[in-house]
Amino acid sequence: MGLQFSVLASGSTGNAIFVETENQSFLVDAGLSGKQMQQLFEQIGKDISKLSGILVTHEHSDHIKGLGVLARKYKLPIYANEKTWNAMDGLIGKIETGQKFIFQTGSVKTFGSLDIESFGVSHDAAEPMFFVFHHQGKKLALITDTGYVSDRMKGTIHNADAFVFESNHDVSMLQMGHYPWSIKRRILSDVGHVSNEDAAIAMSDCIGDATKRIYLAHLSKDNNMKDLARMSVQQTLASKGFITGEQFELYDTDPTTPTPLVAI
Repeated sequence: MGLQFSVLASGSTGNAIFVETENQSFLVDAGLSGKQMQQLFEQIGKDISKLSGILVTHEHSDHIKGLGVLARKYKLPIYANEKTWNAMDGLIGKIETGQKFIFQTGSVKTFGSLDIESFGVSHDAAEPMFFVFHHQGKKLALITDTGYVSDRMKGTIHNADAFVFESNHDVSMLQMGHYPWSIKRRILSDVGHVSNEDAAIAMSDCIGDATKRIYLAHLSKDNNMKDLARMSVQQTLASKGFITGEQFELYDTDPTTPTPLVAI
């Protein structure tokens, strides 16, 4: 089996990613209702009750909406950093002490043959962090919900076999759109979300010989479109000498439909 994953849901309405090896399986975020999460698991033929745990990136509702329900129903361990735990207080209901685990930003936790590395990102949450999964020489890097991609982040995720990479908005669509200026300013800020072009520029510094799959994630439903995101990223990568379809493939993600479960 190796290292397998599916982007169950991705976008401004809810986010969740399933990752598994032969002996471990984790859910990264549970940003849809408990019922929707169950349906997503059924679509990929997996059982929520068999999860080793849930990893939380940050406390925004599109990442934790179903967290409390799933944790209580299936008695699942939850891993988050201390500031995120504090920020979630009152948002996810009561969680038993035995299910609450601290996962410090910038640390590595080992579960059997799976190493999970956390790293900080730049977003307007208490202490947002994302994850790199290492298993038998393979590397899966997840990075969304960041206003920019720093050299430190690039160093952590560099040369992953597969990336789930934020491509949140098209700048012109956002600027011309109906959002109030305060929200536009937040999205465009260093603690907001990366645009299609900025995502591709960052990718060009992270793609390595091992990289075969890049999933464009967390697309705004109001300020982006799948075709536009893919075209913008392809063009920007091409200007940096990376030709999609030769070294690696680009894949879409969806707010309601999981990507096929694939091994890397």
